Amino acid sequence: MDKTAITELLKKNFALDPQSAKVLVVGLGVTGISAARYLQDLGIKFAIVDSRAKPPLMEVFTQQMPDAAVFTGGFDEAAFKVATHLVVSPGVSLSEKAITKAIANGAKIISDIDLFACSVDVPIVAITGSNGKSTVTTMLGEMVRESGKRVGVGGNLGTPALDLLERDAELYVLELSSFQLERTTVFNAAAATVLNVTADHLDRHADMAGYAEEKRRVFNGNGVMVINVDDPIVNEMRDRGRKVLTFSVNGKNANFYLAAKADKEYLMHNDTLLMPLAELPLEGRHNAANALAALALGVAIGLDEPSMCRALRKFKGLAHRMQRVAEIRGVTWVNDSKATNIGACMAALQGYNRKVILIAGGDAKGADMNELTPVIKEKAKSVVLMGKDAGLIEQALNGCVPVYSAENIVQAVQIAANLADAGESVLLSPACASLDQFKNYQDRGEKFTKAVLELVA
Repeated sequence: MDKTAITELLKKNFALDPQSAKVLVVGLGVTGISAARYLQDLGIKFAIVDSRAKPPLMEVFTQQMPDAAVFTGGFDEAAFKVATHLVVSPGVSLSEKAITKAIANGAKIISDIDLFACSVDVPIVAITGSNGKSTVTTMLGEMVRESGKRVGVGGNLGTPALDLLERDAELYVLELSSFQLERTTVFNAAAATVLNVTADHLDRHADMAGYAEEKRRVFNGNGVMVINVDDPIVNEMRDRGRKVLTFSVNGKNANFYLAAKADKEYLMHNDTLLMPLAELPLEGRHNAANALAALALGVAIGLDEPSMCRALRKFKGLAHRMQRVAEIRGVTWVNDSKATNIGACMAALQGYNRKVILIAGGDAKGADMNELTPVIKEKAKSVVLMGKDAGLIEQALNGCVPVYSAENIVQAVQIAANLADAGESVLLSPACASLDQFKNYQDRGEKFTKAVLELVA
């Protein structure tokens, strides 16, 4: 779209006039910097504010935009007072006092996703959920490429949405978090899904109902709804007046499902056999669900099924998501550090047909750890706990399996190595966020991998 068309949409949807607007970008992270670049390109006046004294990306930002007004070390009241519009990064809560005061004084909230939606005239696919959204987003991106189309893939995963505008894409595939969705109002995806809803981010959302409602916003608009009928919360989101495609791994009535034929399971679309499940190079039934969701989204936007199945056969998964690290003395070590909530850990455990040694713990983010107990009792031989909320998990398990405590990831790996017998797996699937001990979940996964590989030495 040309700049004139974009600015007209911004005026229409947000009363954002490039000549008079004063936009305050809140948060100097990757999303904030992408928003600043976008506003500068359109000639819209902006400033940027960050509560941290030294934001990690400050040097990068000042090199790229040396003339931009930047306020750090707190939320400067004067900056909020003059702002007509706020672009609030997903990592910043809308309940911050400076933000609520600015809104009360008439400032309008715009998300980077709304800015993106006002800037493209090709289809957008939107993917959210507590677990699996990065996998499905990446899967679908590979399917689009295999189909011969130019695609931009990003959002909450990888490249910020606004930075994707630099690419000449025929369609976009976006992973969206609940924090992005809660501040998005004009987004209308050609196809969208909520993969599942399990307890997560309850330190930011009031309760599960509020969290689910933010996820549901991905269905705003009139595009195709892709519904997981195995998840009762998601199944209730369907709109009978909209086109709906469904998926299930539990043999329920759905458009995309698993079917057993001659001792093999197959991915199915209605009566059409798509491919054997054994040809999907990923572990666990949760990845079968991810594949079915990606297939449904692909069909919704007109991709051909042979191309999508070729992409699935080539798909090797994501780093830190059920990633096989090594096999040492017959023990398989698996890095699932991206499992930052209960649902992700449960899905990982449920994908195993044999008992595993589980390494878990970190920052529980207010989640009820009791939900983990049944699946750990069923699937875990023993559990090694570490991090801030290890005690909460141990209390929830209440002796149902042997529990061992570790001070750090290296010690956790050493304990697990002593517990595991040949033929078993050690699974790092923390069910918690990482920031109590690590830079992020990637750092946690890398340190786990390093500790495992040192066992060989």
